Amino acid sequence: MPSSRRLLAAIAAGALTLSLAACAESGRDAGAVGSGATGGTMVFGAPGAPDNFDPIFAQDGETFRPARQMFDTLITYKQGTSDLAPGLATAWTPSENGTVWTFTLREGVKFHDGTDLNAEAVCFNFDRWFNLPNAAAQSQAIYYADTFEGFANNQGETAGEPVYNSCTAQNPSTAVLKLNKAKGAFPAAFGLTSLSISSPTALRQYNADQIEQSGDAFTYSEYATAHPTGTGPFKFESFDRTANTITLVRNDDYWGEKAKLDRLIFKVIPDENARKQELRAGTIDGYDLPSPADWDSLKSEGFNVLVRPPFNILYLGINGKNNPALKDLRIRQAIAYALDREALVRNQLPEGAVVATQFMPETVDGYAPDTQAYAYDPDRARQLLAEAGQSNLTLNFYYPTEVTRPYMPNPTNIFTALAENLRQVGITVNPVPQPWNGGYLDSVTVSGNHDLHLLGWTGDYNDAGNFVGTFFGRPKPEFGFDDPALSAQIAAADATVDPAAHAAAYEQVNRDIMAKYLPAVPVSSSAAALVVRNNISGVVPSPLTDERFYTVSKG
Repeated sequence: MPSSRRLLAAIAAGALTLSLAACAESGRDAGAVGSGATGGTMVFGAPGAPDNFDPIFAQDGETFRPARQMFDTLITYKQGTSDLAPGLATAWTPSENGTVWTFTLREGVKFHDGTDLNAEAVCFNFDRWFNLPNAAAQSQAIYYADTFEGFANNQGETAGEPVYNSCTAQNPSTAVLKLNKAKGAFPAAFGLTSLSISSPTALRQYNADQIEQSGDAFTYSEYATAHPTGTGPFKFESFDRTANTITLVRNDDYWGEKAKLDRLIFKVIPDENARKQELRAGTIDGYDLPSPADWDSLKSEGFNVLVRPPFNILYLGINGKNNPALKDLRIRQAIAYALDREALVRNQLPEGAVVATQFMPETVDGYAPDTQAYAYDPDRARQLLAEAGQSNLTLNFYYPTEVTRPYMPNPTNIFTALAENLRQVGITVNPVPQPWNGGYLDSVTVSGNHDLHLLGWTGDYNDAGNFVGTFFGRPKPEFGFDDPALSAQIAAADATVDPAAHAAAYEQVNRDIMAKYLPAVPVSSSAAALVVRNNISGVVPSPLTDERFYTVSKG
C-alpha cells in the first residue's frame, strides 16, 4: 500500500495536490457500487456496543463503526485500501517544512442539523479538541493525544508539548492549520475517524465537552449519547439500549453519493456463535469477525465471506508498574522466548496469519527485517528467569471476554495457549478475565493494575508512527514503561520529512525496541473477515476496518 510518507513528499514538492485529489475522487467513485437495489434496511451484527457517538472520544472499532457512517473527515481513504482520497477537503497542501496545512473545502456541504460546513466550523473542531477542559475528557481523546501529543492545558496523564498551534478560516472554503512541528503522521492522520468534523451548533447545544469520570467509568454528554451531528451519508436516529440496537437513517442531503439503504441498524451481539445463528435465521444480514474456523462452512451455505487484507498487530502487553520483576529486561525476554507463537498462529488464527517480529506489519514503511528474534526457546526462558532470580514468578494475566477483534478472533483460546506456555517455564499465571464492555480497556489502558494483558491494534493509516508511536511514543499506564530516550527517538523519526530517512529512522526504532526495551511482545498479524447474506452487495472490506456502508444495496 502506498506510504503516507511518500504521499507527503509528493504533495510537499508542490505538485500533484489538485491532480491527486481529482484522481482519488475518481477512485472513490470507481470503488463505489453504481447500481443495485435502493431502499430497505440492513441489520449488521456488531461484536460490541459503542462507548459513545462523539468521534473524538472513540477508542475502539465498535465505537468507530457507527461514527464512520455519520461523520466525514477532511481526508478519507479510498475504499478497500489505505490510499488517501478527498473527504470534506478537495485538496490539502503543506508548507515546505510541513508545519502549515491549507485545506480547500467542499462548498455547499451541510451538517445534519442544516448548518453549513465551512472553514470556521473546521477550525472550531480543531480548537475544541485542543482545549478539552479536564483530565477525563483528555484521557478519552486518545487518538488526538497520540497524534497531536498534548492539549492547551494538559491534565491527568497527558504531558506532551502540543503539536497543534492554531487554525484560521482564511475564507469560507479555506482552512489553514498551523502546527508547532512537522509530523510524519500527516496528511494520512487527517483521515482518522476521531478527527471527524462535528456541527459547532450541536456541540454547543448539547454540551459536548461535559464528560465525567467515576473510578474507571465515564459519563458522556448529551451530544455523545443522543445527538451526534456530522455531515455523513447516514444520520443518527436512536440507540435502544434494551434491544442493543443503533439505528441510522439515510441523509438525503448528503453532499456525495447518497446511501442506497433507507436504514442501517447495528445490532450488538457479543457472542460470535450467536451472530452466526442470527445470520442463519435471517434476523441479521451480516456480521463482523466470523470465526476463521467457520469461513468455509459459511461459504458453502451461500453466504459471502469478505476477507480484509491484514494490517494489524496482536501483542502481549507487559506492565512494569506494579511488579518490579517486570522492569528487568531479562524477565521480559524470558516471557518472549517462552511463547510458542508459531503454534498459536497455526492452531488459533486464520489462514494468512503470520508471527509478528515487531510492532507493525511488514507492509508498513519502517519495518526492519533484521530485528532481534525471539524464537520459541523454553530452555532459554528458564535460564533468563534463573539469572534474574525469578524462577518462581507469579503474574496476573488479564484478557478480554465477550468480544472478537480482527487481531484476536478468540481471546480466551489465545490466553489459554499463551498462559500454558508461561506455566511450562515455571511462571505461575493468575487468570483475570474481564468483559470487553465491562471495563477491560480501562483496566489495562487507564488503571494499569495488570501484569500481562492481551491487546492489539489495527492500523489507522500507513505510517510507522501509527503503530510504534501509538504504543511507545509517550508513557502509558498500559505498559508502565517510560524511557525518555525511546520517546525522543520516536519523536525524531516522526518529525523526519524525507521519506527514505523517515523509514530508516523507524527501522532503527524497531531494532532498538526489540533488543533494548521489549516493553511488550508482538505476537501476530491476522486477516479478518466480514460475512453477509447473498442479497447484500457493495460491502468493500478495508484493511483499516474502515468499511463505509453508503455503497451497500439489499436485493
